[in-house]
This record gives sequence, structure tokens and C-alpha cells, in this order.
Amino acid sequence: MATGIRERVIGLTEPLLEQLGFELVDVEWTSGGRDGVLRFYIDFPASVGGHIGIDDCERASRELSALLDVDDPVPGQYSLEVSSPGFDRVLRKPAHYGRFIGAKVRVELLQARDGRRRYTGTLTDVGSEDIELEVEGNLVRLPFTAIGKSRLVA
Repeated sequence: MATGIRERVIGLTEPLLEQLGFELVDVEWTSGGRDGVLRFYIDFPASVGGHIGIDDCERASRELSALLDVDDPVPGQYSLEVSSPGFDRVLRKPAHYGRFIGAKVRVELLQARDGRRRYTGTLTDVGSEDIELEVEGNLVRLPFTAIGKSRLVA
């Protein structure tokens, strides 16, 4: 999914999911020939806790389907899937990181820094503009603007 479309899908659907009591963890697009799969990963906000169940995914799917039918931000045909984020969940927003201080994460930068693009370590701090990881005994600060992908390590 092109970044512009992905951001449009997130911007369109995140408020709806929040109204339904869910947190949008990530959106993923998988293209397969003529058809694709638009997959949403949802969770309950940290303040609510609990685990996403099948009924929650079905409810979110119905509401997302109705919204996407009206706005139709993704060209072509696709299947819509809604799932829980799993143990290797994506960290996309500062609040996501804040929820998992002390956890092991893998971060991939948009561009190499000091010859390195990938960092795996313990998340020790989250600031307004960056995160701090303990990597191999060293503390490393990484700005959100430099992060391409980030997820928990199971």
C-alpha cells in the first residue's frame, strides 16, 4: 500500500475505531494479483485492558466495511480483515511505545545511522519526540521521525 493511501486509510478509520472503543494498532495492505487484503490490527486502549476477541473483530469489521464502502480510499477489489495485534505487535505512535516500556523491541530506521538501520533492545524511555533503547549495554535515542518500522519482539 502506498504511504499516501495507508495514511488516508488510517486517518479515515482511526476516529471510527476510537468511537467503538478500540485502538488502531496498524493497517497492512497485501496485494495478490487482481485482489488484495486490507488488514486492520486493533486492540483495546491501555486504560481499558483486556484481549480482543472474535466478536470485537466482527463488530469492527462491519463498521469499517460500511465506512470504506462510502469513502473507498483503496483502489480495486480487496478483502477486509480485522485481527488482534499478536505478540509481535507494531508500535506506531508514542502512546504505543509508552505502553510497552521495559519490553524488547525491534526498530528499523528509514535511513542508516552510524552504518546501522536495525536496533533490537529493551525500551527504556519514551519522550515526546524520541524513544530510548538499551542495546547491547548502550543507551540509544531514536527520533520518531527516523523510525520506519517498529514492533515488539516475542
